[in-house]
Amino acid sequence: MNKLVNISELCIILDMIDPINKKPLNHVLRYWEKEFNQIKPKKINNRRYYSSRDIEIIRIIKFYLKDQKMTIKGVKNILKNNINDLDDSKRLVYRNQYYKNLLKNKSKSLLSKIKKIRNYGKKNSS
Repeated sequence: MNKLVNISELCIILDMIDPINKKPLNHVLRYWEKEFNQIKPKKINNRRYYSSRDIEIIRIIKFYLKDQKMTIKGVKNILKNNINDLDDSKRLVYRNQYYKNLLKNKSKSLLSKIKKIRNYGKKNSS
């Protein structure tokens, strides 16, 4: 069974947090939900819950919009046509860049957790 994630948790997973007040950017996900009909969260008690499929689509959208600096219309075309309009080399480049960024973010997260574990107890031992 897939774990459902609420909108605030998803913003934290995707590192979509306002740097000033440290709050999740929920409004961005709500806007993307209106713009991209591929995102269909389940609404339970009037709250949005995203499946793993939705999370993967949102990651792809974020990659194209934020990292590749594409327009919403361009991303819509890519998602609608499943990148068929792009030639194979461009499609592979975009896919490789997406997975490279995904691995980089996961490794940063793991390294920060390892650092926290290593530093745990050092304050109390001196």
